[in-house]
Amino acid sequence: MNSAKVAYFSMEIALQKTVPTYSGGLGVLAGDTVRAAADLRVPMVAVTLLHRKGYFRQRLDREGTQHEEPVKWPVEKYLQESPARTAVTIEGRTVHIRSWRFDVTGESGFQVPVYFLDTCLPENSPDDRGLTDHLYGGDERYRLCQEIILGLGGFKMLRELGHSGIGKFHLNEGHSSLLALEVMREEAAKQGRTTISEDDIAAARERCVFTTHTPVPAGHDQFSLDLVSRVCEYCFDIAALKDIICYEGRLNMTYLALNLSGYVNGVAKRHGEVSQLMFAGYMIDSITNGVHAATWTSPSFRRLYDNYIPGWRENPLSLRYALNIPDDEILSAHGRAKKELLDVVEENSRIALNTDVFTIGFARRATAYKRADLLFHDRERLRAIASKVGPLQLIFAGKAHPRDEGGKDLIRRVFGSGNELSPDILFVYLEDYDMELGRIITSGVDLWLNTPEPPLEASGTSGMKAAMNGVPSLSILDGWWIEGCLEGITGWSIGEDGPAREVDGSKDALSLYHTLENTILPLFYENRKGYVEVMKNAIALNGSFFNTHRMLQEYVLKAYFR
Repeated sequence: MNSAKVAYFSMEIALQKTVPTYSGGLGVLAGDTVRAAADLRVPMVAVTLLHRKGYFRQRLDREGTQHEEPVKWPVEKYLQESPARTAVTIEGRTVHIRSWRFDVTGESGFQVPVYFLDTCLPENSPDDRGLTDHLYGGDERYRLCQEIILGLGGFKMLRELGHSGIGKFHLNEGHSSLLALEVMREEAAKQGRTTISEDDIAAARERCVFTTHTPVPAGHDQFSLDLVSRVCEYCFDIAALKDIICYEGRLNMTYLALNLSGYVNGVAKRHGEVSQLMFAGYMIDSITNGVHAATWTSPSFRRLYDNYIPGWRENPLSLRYALNIPDDEILSAHGRAKKELLDVVEENSRIALNTDVFTIGFARRATAYKRADLLFHDRERLRAIASKVGPLQLIFAGKAHPRDEGGKDLIRRVFGSGNELSPDILFVYLEDYDMELGRIITSGVDLWLNTPEPPLEASGTSGMKAAMNGVPSLSILDGWWIEGCLEGITGWSIGEDGPAREVDGSKDALSLYHTLENTILPLFYENRKGYVEVMKNAIALNGSFFNTHRMLQEYVLKAYFR
């Protein structure tokens, strides 16, 4: 029998660049959670889908139009096939599932296994073999099939693998919510019943933990009951339980998770409040996200911390001692990280940026609410700031979902605006944003920019990664930044916070320009010691707290072993 007590389910888990089974923030958080569990020796096992053809490889033409290409990666090279097999029933057919294993090893040598579910087996039909090919691909039916495989198939696979002692099932977003039905069926079977009772529902609530990430109702997966009746073997259970797992006549994966989880949380304090309002009647706590410190720290800062703060990898809280690191060594480590970034820029875009010029970074999923174009609201104002106060250069990156035409248009607008500023302000948009490029950008720029429409930023973690490397943020007060921003100490805010705050792009842009012109650039160019003080505060105050070690300890205390 395996000893794992917590099973962590996520549609995507980012483990390394060469295993491209992730799209962005949700998967990166999942990977960081597993890494922290390995460091802290939390008895966890993780389950996800294989995504044999990945998310997609992004190619950008001269106008900034995104083109998507499938990702082919050698599964056998990076993952180990398990002999265990299980199956689910989809549309009346038996769909066979295997798993591939990746062991995440912590600082002490403790391992957390991650199992990737795969339907590419000869006993399956050609269509069924492709059900675990594409992350967030296909139509509504394809998505429902994937969620059946993840939730129901993942639960069954753990049993086949010998994980019989799981006490808690952590649902990272609602994609795996169907596993709660399997929990109830198992509880009923123990009592010799084939129908689900109130006791079985209570047992599921005792064993399931749900983390919601999406602060808008449209972002929650839901399926028509007609589709469910055709596709899912649990359609009779769903029909019998429709009062607690359906919403407005549809199978709603979020409501399923809300009703069958004993602990529910948002991913930042504000997000918890927004979720509580969105889902009135449910008790929704908050555990603010973090990042895995050792993963997202640049090589130069790792060496610096190893020298001045021994043990920081196992205990990121000790990064508070970064205040004692000499300024010149902070600047030297940052200089090396910046050079690494600019070398990558030149290699990929043939544009040579200057290490002495103030560099702003923005790398997020390209979708409308993240407002990647806010910086370009008034290009002449931006050009005047660079001319009057000090030169600027801009580095952007980010993918749009293949079906998000608004996101693709956003990339084109950013391209057009950025190129129009040249040669006064040099601009680069790096294509095919992934884990490795994310680490290089967040550690190498001088300022991290974040401009979402509040309250749509559930948490955000890119600014946390920047903080690990002494890079302060200039950000809208939303998500984690409401907690992390000490004005002029750890970074700077754009606009104001408040319950009655209206989204006004013009006002936000004016605030951004004002702070950049009157505070940030003068500090960087005229008072480098003052800027280094902000860099050190970003590490000591934000890096020491907004990490997955602290985050996972909260899950252990509040959810896993309460």
